[in-house]
Amino acid sequence: MSIIEKALSKAGSDSLISQALEANSPEAEEIVEIDEEQDKLIAEINKADRESNLFKSFEENEVSDDDDDDDNYFNPPKEKAKVKAKASIKKQSQSIDKLSNQYVEIDWTRLEEMGFVSPGDINTQAIEEYRNLKRPLVENAFGLNSVGIPRGNLILVTSSVPEEGKTFTAINLALSIANERDKQVLLIDADVARPSVAKTLGIEYPIGLIDYLENDDIAYADIEVKTNMPGLTLITAGKLHKHSTELLSSNKMAAFAEELSNRYPDRIVIFDSPPLLAATQGDVLAKLVGQIVLVIEAERTLQSMVKASVDKLADCEVVLAVLNKTKIGLVDLYYGYGYGYGRYGHK
Repeated sequence: MSIIEKALSKAGSDSLISQALEANSPEAEEIVEIDEEQDKLIAEINKADRESNLFKSFEENEVSDDDDDDDNYFNPPKEKAKVKAKASIKKQSQSIDKLSNQYVEIDWTRLEEMGFVSPGDINTQAIEEYRNLKRPLVENAFGLNSVGIPRGNLILVTSSVPEEGKTFTAINLALSIANERDKQVLLIDADVARPSVAKTLGIEYPIGLIDYLENDDIAYADIEVKTNMPGLTLITAGKLHKHSTELLSSNKMAAFAEELSNRYPDRIVIFDSPPLLAATQGDVLAKLVGQIVLVIEAERTLQSMVKASVDKLADCEVVLAVLNKTKIGLVDLYYGYGYGYGRYGHK
């Protein structure tokens, strides 16, 4: 099998490309276009091979990357087609790599205008607030207090009801931790019914968490997305699915969370979860992590809602509370609970 045929075979059998085609991925469409181009080039090579006896077979006389076409005295159509084919294969390989090892650029200027932490921030109010929030979480994950906290590096960010700012908090927390030199963060959009992490960050990717849980042909490497912040990787929610609750409560999801905790013990994993009182997925996910961040919107969330959420988290090891959308200082009290960050319970 020639190098071209091997490349075509690889592209044709790649399940990830098939998934991306269904989602109208531009990378997969580009690969298909290159495939068609390569078919034409192979036809050119075969035609030139029949017409010329000056060269041996294509496999035996493949042009070296160091060869210069201008230095070749003999350069029949076959050799020209071969050079074009090699360039086409290289382009296809790059497209496959881009699809299977996705890299996205986050627009930091846009995020900063939206009030998010950015790599250029030094001593802004947002930086200081998230320093206060992340300090106990990181200490629980990696410090002396981490002993006795199973899966302490897995953190769930949730709220009682929608629109309290949990996604804003999850993204800012992830950016704040990833901004440290020695920290790695994986941010997972687990609000699969109303995903918003990718939209907020301004990125797109055809597959995510639900696709991984549903399809055994999709590997972890297929859904992890690298970013232009070296310490930050992402997993999107994936497609909408009517059985998302069952998928999140499946043995595969439990094994996935366990693997994330044990295989990457030096990395913080942050889940943006559905609200606890609006969907059952939040309860399911809370059982898989070691720490919970409960976001409470100031002057809107009822005390009864907060207490109902806390009751749902009664079996969780660590629950920290964050009062969001407030101008009151961090040392004040709200409904008797500490905010800015405050610990509800630590067994």
